[in-house]
Amino acid sequence: MKADTHPDYHVIDVKMTNGTILKMRSTWGAEGDTLSLDVDPTVHPAWIGGSNRLVDTGGRVSRFKKKYEGLGF
Repeated sequence: MKADTHPDYHVIDVKMTNGTILKMRSTWGAEGDTLSLDVDPTVHPAWIGGSNRLVDTGGRVSRFKKKYEGLGF
């Protein structure tokens, strides 16, 4: 393996949206820097199983439901 091919791996502080600070190893920034997250796993619907909403733009969902109403959609 070639020498000096990998970036520096060090400990940083990761500040979650609720203010909690976690220590993690990363290649981002420098030792002791703080990374503030805008979206994190504690609040994002992709990780917490948020509710699905259908956004009806131009009546597409309504037309689909009307067309296939007998099939249980």
